[in-house]
Amino acid sequence: MDFDKYLEGQSMQRPPLFESDSFIYWKNRFETYVKSKDLDLWHVITNGDFQPIIQNPETKLDEFVPFEKQTNDLKRRLAKNNEAKMVIYNALPRKEYEQIFLCNTAKEIWKTLLITHQGNSQVKDNKIDLLVQQYEQFVISEDESIDSAFARFNTIITSLKALDEGYSSKKYVRNFLRALHPKWRAKVTAIEESKDLTSLSLDELIGNLKVHEMIIKKDSEIVKAKVKRKSLALKAKKESSDEECSTSGSEDEEYAMAVRDFKKFFKRRDTSKQNTLIDRECDIRDRYQLYLILAPPSRNVKYIEDV
Repeated sequence: MDFDKYLEGQSMQRPPLFESDSFIYWKNRFETYVKSKDLDLWHVITNGDFQPIIQNPETKLDEFVPFEKQTNDLKRRLAKNNEAKMVIYNALPRKEYEQIFLCNTAKEIWKTLLITHQGNSQVKDNKIDLLVQQYEQFVISEDESIDSAFARFNTIITSLKALDEGYSSKKYVRNFLRALHPKWRAKVTAIEESKDLTSLSLDELIGNLKVHEMIIKKDSEIVKAKVKRKSLALKAKKESSDEECSTSGSEDEEYAMAVRDFKKFFKRRDTSKQNTLIDRECDIRDRYQLYLILAPPSRNVKYIEDV
């Protein structure tokens, strides 16, 4: 079967595919897979091949047993050596296989992979120091979700655990609480007062924080909806006020134009020297009556009889 076409998860008979970019992740999954199949295989990979040796019952010394004298039980035991090599081969692409081709045992293959992708003891220590620094300086931003923060945190602690199996995980909960943004301070205080942090698991803590996060998000949405409704109401009120002002201004402009035309018309009549006193009195009355006609209904105007 072509390695590129091999779909992981289709069969428990194939080991996890090798991932050079996520070696620690692959290493842990591969170890679990091998142990689930046969503990003897993992013993061969980590400790070396079984040898064709048995103890002489008389001398109590180990003696080499040639193939023709080996029992079936010993042969089945020795077969584990090749099975261990084969399980590693099945997980590797051709490129990686070429690097371990000269290795004779499963232990040599495994050691080569560790050194190539994980580094020697000095490189390993440097990686551990870097991860410890990231762990100690871990900070969660204000807008970051609990899921996102936990994913980052989990990557650090799993990598650290894979490189240093003796690394203590007792402070994981306290360190995650300490990394939370100050907006979580009230919740952190409540957890510290109500929970025993020494026995509280990290998964339980994350579940607790996610519930609180959902409540905060829901409250925030309610507040935003109220603000939006208020904003729309103010906008509608402003538009209505602007419309009223525009209408009033238009009426005043029309009235002003009518008054100007009215004045111009009678100014020309006033220039005539032939007007009699009676004519002038009629002019006054006519002007006032025209003013009543031209004046907008909204204006408070008295009729001539009331003057």
